[in-house]
Amino acid sequence: MIHKVVIANRGEIALRILRACKELGIKTVAVHSDVDSEALHVKLADQSVCIGPAPSIDSYLNMKAIISAAEVTDADAIHPGYGFLSENAEFADICNNCGLTFIGPTAENMRLMGDKISARQTVTAAGVPILPGTKDGVANVEEAVKIAGEIGYPVIIKATAGGGGRGMKIVHSPASLPNAFAAARSEAQSGFGNPEVYIEKYCERPRHVEIQILADKHGHVIHLGERDCSIQRRHQKLIEEAPCAILPDDVRKKMGDCAVAAAKAVNYSSVGTIEFLLDANNNFYFMEMNTRVQVEHPVTEMITGVDIIKEQIMAAAGEPLRFKQEDIKINGHAIECRINAEDPEKFTPCPGLINGYHTPGGLGVRVDSAVYDQYKVLPHYDSMIAKLIVHAETREEAIKRMSRALDEYLIEGIKTTISFHQKIMNNKEFIEGDIDTGFLERVKI
Repeated sequence: MIHKVVIANRGEIALRILRACKELGIKTVAVHSDVDSEALHVKLADQSVCIGPAPSIDSYLNMKAIISAAEVTDADAIHPGYGFLSENAEFADICNNCGLTFIGPTAENMRLMGDKISARQTVTAAGVPILPGTKDGVANVEEAVKIAGEIGYPVIIKATAGGGGRGMKIVHSPASLPNAFAAARSEAQSGFGNPEVYIEKYCERPRHVEIQILADKHGHVIHLGERDCSIQRRHQKLIEEAPCAILPDDVRKKMGDCAVAAAKAVNYSSVGTIEFLLDANNNFYFMEMNTRVQVEHPVTEMITGVDIIKEQIMAAAGEPLRFKQEDIKINGHAIECRINAEDPEKFTPCPGLINGYHTPGGLGVRVDSAVYDQYKVLPHYDSMIAKLIVHAETREEAIKRMSRALDEYLIEGIKTTISFHQKIMNNKEFIEGDIDTGFLERVKI
């Protein structure tokens, strides 16, 4: 078993990992930037090491400093959380070369599924449906115009090495394609160091539905059902729920089977997520695989009772999965709201000192957060400061419980998106389940 883990992250996910390690009897090392010395995970870890100044490139992305922290504390594993180095194949290789267990998939898994074109080719061979599109990267705008004409508009241009909406452009007509193609390549180059893009048919008003998988090093793969992550702003998820309220049982089973098949096709081990687009006719199409733990993993934990972080750690240690597919039962409905330190009207960051803090409670309410009263929200990092998760027997009850919990959540001194989420929970279309990835563009909130 793993004895000591360096938590190569910050904020709520660092605290989440720390808690799982403590329950497994594993010692923890918190690495942190100089401005994060008062962070909660730093205070609660068995040891802490400062790895550099505030900019991420000098601290949380500083591979040498993180490896050195593991060496000086005699740690034998590193958990990257999500973001930062979590999907960096080079970092996974370095960990392994240094005799450290990387708590995540193999570098080969990350390289294969991190490249969108190779991922599409791999899952297609495994029988997973994909949207019509190019098999390889598109070299120039002339080729792009030809391909888009064959596929039929609208189309979407995506970065081969992309994610999070960067390097992604929707094109509705031939006239707008050249500018969109150039912009997508430019964004891909600046965001990922790789300008290559591909083109696929654009699925209009889809739901974003993803399957959580667990896989060990012994060839066992199961899934934990699906999450609906359709409430997004500029391709960034804001609200997630599980299960998907409108998914027929036969489609649910087929989607789960496809996710498992995709993971098995690459000999995947660790936790991961297969993301799909679901159209109005309940046809689903592979979008991408995230080779890390997801921000929204708590909603799946709430409806299955499975501790995903613990399973990830044990899988990395070589332990076989403790569950078979038939052991997984879906219980009730869960919703997660991402609470950001942002102006709820403009969605602009709002760092500063929290001078009043009270979390909601009661049956079926969970708060994953690393902030506290008198905590200073820093301007250097992502603005998400908490995840509020609720669980109830039905979606209707979960919405009411979330609305009640949001009313109880008090964060003073800075602006947050709590009021935005309150409006969503009271929106008629959301309550009725009439949602898709373009919800916030077409519904006035």
